[in-house]
Amino acid sequence: MDLIITSLEQGLIFGILAMGVLLTYKVLNEADLSVEGTFPFGAFVFAKFVMMGLSPIISTLIAFLLGTLAGLITCILFIKLKIKPLLAGILTMTMFYSINLRLNGKANIPLFSYDNLFNIGPTLIILVILVLAIKILLDTFLKTEKGYLLIATGDNEAFVKSLGINSNKYKVIGFMLANGLIALSGALMAQYQGFADITMGTGVIVIALASIIIGDTVKRKANWFKNTSRAIVGAIIYKIIGGIAIDLGLAPTDLKAISAIIVILFIAYNNLAIDLLGAARKKERRKINAQNREPIKDF
Repeated sequence: MDLIITSLEQGLIFGILAMGVLLTYKVLNEADLSVEGTFPFGAFVFAKFVMMGLSPIISTLIAFLLGTLAGLITCILFIKLKIKPLLAGILTMTMFYSINLRLNGKANIPLFSYDNLFNIGPTLIILVILVLAIKILLDTFLKTEKGYLLIATGDNEAFVKSLGINSNKYKVIGFMLANGLIALSGALMAQYQGFADITMGTGVIVIALASIIIGDTVKRKANWFKNTSRAIVGAIIYKIIGGIAIDLGLAPTDLKAISAIIVILFIAYNNLAIDLLGAARKKERRKINAQNREPIKDF
């Protein structure tokens, strides 16, 4: 039971991370590797301000707001300086490694003696409320004019430009919002585990992508099941699978291999499902064409 609750709690925190990566990876169709710098940045920003005496709520909000700067920096690199987005993300991640160390002067910050959001009530309930609120706000934003243009920029940037609209503006919005959510997830994880560590961002891009890929297999044909919901559910499933693997006796050091295997299996499953669906549609089309070619009988 404890394993399930812990997996749910961590899955919800990583669900916020997955929603952030969803904006760049699926909505804008861009790979943003700054994630591994932004995630611990949120944790270190939270640690910095809560240690200064600010409330955990304000410190968490500041982590979100300052996290958006990582997205802005990445956009400046690939929009203004014409650096490839993939490399721009790597450069931002590298810069934030040093920034994170500078914030508090050391690589590990214990936070057990400071207040956090989870002191308010049961951790699981607080996370459910918080994640649902973020999901609703994000879904509502994506239904606005700016949200539709953000989606359109990822789907067909040339079309957006043909309307006389600056598509780069919406890339900036998307990247800033995505990195804000990623930093928020990092701040929550620091509060959950009781410390901020420079290595806590290692591998989170794999966790986020795994969550999105796993989520894509859930209710594949259900149009009412939004991508944000899929990302959250995918993150929870991912953490439950990882938790079960550890419970079965695998060492924590095997988690990275487990993560890679989970991603490979679900990608293979998705590809197989797409191939089978394509084959079924071809068979149906051939059947319809054969029926249409049948000669008309005289009566």
